[in-house]
Order: sequence, then C-alpha cells, then structure tokens
Amino acid sequence: MAAAPQGDMSSRTFRISLFAVLALAALLRGVFPVADPPWETTVGVVWHDEGAWVHNARNKVLFGAWSQDAWNPMYVAPVFTALEYGAFRTLGVGLWQARVVPEILGWLSVLLLALGVARTAGRRAGLIAGALLATNYVYVMWNRAAMMEGPMTAFIVAAWYCYGRAESAPRWAWAAAAFALLAFFTKAAAAFFVVAIGLDALLTLAFGSQGRPLLRRAAVLTLAALTACGTLWLAFFVAPNWTDYQFYNWQMSVTRKPSYSVGALAYRITALPVLHDLFTRMWFTLAIGVVAALGLLGRWRSGSAAERLLGWWVALGALELIVHDVGNERRFVFFIPALIALAAIVLGRDRVLLPAAIASIPRSRALLALPLIAYATYIVCASIIRVGFLYQISPNVRGAAVAAALLTALVYATWPRVPRWLSVAGWTPRAGIILGLAVAGGQLVQYGQWVAGRTSRNYEASIRLGRALPAGTLVHGKLANGLSLENRIRPVFVGHGFGNFDDRRSREDVRYILTYVAPRVGYEGSQIIDVLDAYPHRTIIMTFDVAETATGHDRAALIDKFGGIPGGSQPMTDREND
Repeated sequence: MAAAPQGDMSSRTFRISLFAVLALAALLRGVFPVADPPWETTVGVVWHDEGAWVHNARNKVLFGAWSQDAWNPMYVAPVFTALEYGAFRTLGVGLWQARVVPEILGWLSVLLLALGVARTAGRRAGLIAGALLATNYVYVMWNRAAMMEGPMTAFIVAAWYCYGRAESAPRWAWAAAAFALLAFFTKAAAAFFVVAIGLDALLTLAFGSQGRPLLRRAAVLTLAALTACGTLWLAFFVAPNWTDYQFYNWQMSVTRKPSYSVGALAYRITALPVLHDLFTRMWFTLAIGVVAALGLLGRWRSGSAAERLLGWWVALGALELIVHDVGNERRFVFFIPALIALAAIVLGRDRVLLPAAIASIPRSRALLALPLIAYATYIVCASIIRVGFLYQISPNVRGAAVAAALLTALVYATWPRVPRWLSVAGWTPRAGIILGLAVAGGQLVQYGQWVAGRTSRNYEASIRLGRALPAGTLVHGKLANGLSLENRIRPVFVGHGFGNFDDRRSREDVRYILTYVAPRVGYEGSQIIDVLDAYPHRTIIMTFDVAETATGHDRAALIDKFGGIPGGSQPMTDREND
C-alpha cells in the first residue's frame, strides 16, 4: 500500500465518513425500487431491455427450464443470468427483485473503489472516490436497472481492487483474475479489462520487477490465474455450449453489428465524446481524470499497480469502443469508476494536476505522446462544447477539433512552462474535499430532478397485463419481455435477425403481440412490423401508458393477431378504462 499523504485524515474519521457515503449509496439505489428509468433526460437505459436480459432466469424459476424459445441471453451473460436466477429463486419474480442484483453489486463497487483508492492514495482520496461514485447520476441509474452494464462494471472494480492488493500480497492475484473473468462472462465487453490486467502483468514481469521479488511474484500469479480461471470457464461453460456461445458472442454481437471500414472507424473516433450525455454530465471528473491519466505517462514505472491499471482501463476501454461501437450510451458506463478514481487521486493526494516529472521531459520526447494528448484534449473539449449543439454531430466535431488543435499547439509551443505550472499550482487538502463534495452535490441535484418527475408506468402496465392475460399466455415482441416481470405471461422475443426471427410470421400458436403505438408503431424495432404485416386482421385489445422517450406520451398496445377473422377466436375486451 502506498504511503498516505502527510496530514491525511484519521482512520476513525475515514470509517465514519465512509459509512455515511455507503448509507447514501444504498439509499440512492434502493428507494423507489419500481420507478421507471429516466426518460425525460435519459441516461441510455431502455426499460424493456430489463425483461429481455433476465428472460432465462425468469423461465427457469417460473417454467422449470432456462430455454423456452429461441432467445437465450444466458449464453451472452451467464454470470448475470445466474445471479438473477438466485434473486428470483430467493425473493420471487418481479421488477424490484430483478433490480436487486445490480443494486447490491453497484453498492459494493462504491465500497471497493473507496478502499482501493485509499490504499493507493490515502484515505482522503478514497473518501472522495467513494462519494463521487456513490452519487454519480448515470452510474446510480445503471445500478438501478436489471441489465448487465452495472454488474459488469462492479466486477471490473472488484478485479481492480484485488490487483492493487496483489502488489503487496500476491495471493490476491487469483481474486483479481477471477473477478476479471466474472466481468467478461457478465458481458463480453469487459474483454478489454482482461487484456489490461494481463498486459500490465506481462510488462511488469518484463520490465518493472527487477530487484522486486514480491512484484515479480504478483505478476507471475496474475498471468497464471488468468490462464487457470480462463481454462476452467472454457472447459465447463464455453466448450459444452460452443455452438450457442459462438452464435451469441460472435455472430450476433460482433459480425452482425459494427462496420470496420476506415470511414466507420473515423466516425467512431470523432463521435465518441459527442453522441451521449455521460461525459458531459460528469465533465469536471472527466477533465481531471483525463489529465491524471496523461500524467501517468510521466511516472509509469514509479506508479502503483492500481494506478497503472486505471490508465490501461481508460485507454483500452476507449480503444474497444472505437473498434466496436460508440452508438449506445450503455457501453460507456465502465468508464465512470476509472475516471472517478483518477480524479480522486489528484484531488485528495496529489493536489496538483500533473506530476513534477512531466516538466522535466524534453519537448522532443513529449512529442511522442502527441496523438494521445491531442485526442484526450479533443474528448475533454467535445464533451463540453456539445452543450451548445446537443445531439448534432458535425458542429460538435468541428468545434472540438479546432479547440483541441489550438490547445494542444499551445501546450507544445510553451513546453515545459504549462506542465511545470500545472505541477506546482496546487490546492489545500480541505479544498480537495470541498471540490469533491461540490461535484457530488451537483450529481444529487440531477437525482433530485429525477425523483421529482419520476413515474412507474412500466411497472403499472405489467400489472395490468397480468390481469388481462392468463398465466402462461404466449405473447410476441420485445415489449412482451419488458412487461413480463409483474405477471406470468410467456414472452416470445423477436430480435433483428436472431431470437425467434425466422418464424416470426408463422407462429399461429402465439395469439398476442405487444408493441409500441406511440411514439410510433414498431418503435422498438422494424422486425415487429413484419409480424404485424403478417396478420392484417389484427385488433388492438388494450393500450398501456409506458415511459421511454422524452415526449412523456409513449403507449404500448396488446394486439390480437386473429381479431376479425370469421370463425376465429373472439378478441378479448379490456375491462379497465385506459
């Protein structure tokens, strides 16, 4: 463990303060357990995805078998599926029960990030990290959603914490590897982090462990643990289910979605910071965290294992998004703890933006980092410039590119005066705490705005659906999954090119369809239009208010596919007033 900064807070003060932070974290994640995710100012949570991703766990508890149709996300997210099954088996099937898993794991990630930063940079920095993660609005909302991104990120935090401890107690490397692979099998997007741990251990073994036997042993154990844990996963899960695993994790998730052309990669590079609100919502933390990550370049060998891994976390995570996809805000959630940890180290321990070693680097060597510095500057600039042109790509890209070019040119033209000034112009320990609390307070304001306007339309619609349809009724569509957690229907998911797609037009055994009618028919995906077109005599039985888009006037409809056919089944009637 790194030595605590001089004048750091006492152990007793840290424990009491951390207890208060954890209590707040639990409150923010636990109150209003069935409220809709933010829709007026969205954070990227799509409400009907909750039911879709817990589909197999719900099947097993209610109907006795994991697989009931051709949509089996257990092969995408086996760890998440197992945890949701445990929650349903213990607490019953329902919306709040599904959300318990990410809520608990999100709360644990606050604890582990605070403890990990405290070990690395002192208690003050650890407390700031815990407070920022406990209150981060986007992170809280993803911890409240029964989807994989929150649990995946929590396992990444746990792996990072254990890897930091392995530097002084190598046996922790086994836990670090296990948690990293749990993150990967919660969602394969965590592959970058498995690579990050392995790469740092390999480089440490090759270049950074001379004369440091403990560090060398930790690196060896990390590589051995990754190999052993990975082999066990391959032998007991991947290999026995290879056909399904390969389909869901390669054909469906990799080859089906992104384009890998030069133009597509260029688009993702430039659009990464301007498409979504996440970086803008936490801009102060982003700016400090990015500068701190660049500062690691000047003290890579002297930095702790935990700090190095934070750098790899951010860098390789951004690379994975650029290669794969930046179009969904959910893919950015894993950045939040890493940026918070980097910012907290600066605010609570360093109390300067850059280490003094940066200023001693000659300009000729500093130019080697030009691409990284220019792109990091672009991300910081774009995340704030986009406020003037929300959700417009071209103006934000052009404006941010100009600002980043000017700022980068200024840094190199004045080298080393700017980094020297940033390495000596510091602040007091109290100022660091105040800044951290101010940022946390701003996040609580966003949470308060959500509380004031919260709804529970999706939960209420699910209950109404259960009153209208008998248990075991087959219902077509993604929205059938989304509205299945407070009833006992049997949803038949229809994906775009997968998941009951091939026979979507000929399922005569499925009488009902659930789909949007506002903001437009088939809003959840064009594939549902194919189902609707195959049954021209369909009849709307009832409609439900749901909450998805910022209009606040979304509606779903339960449709009888056979309504109006002479001699066919008579359509149901809605006994409730809409």
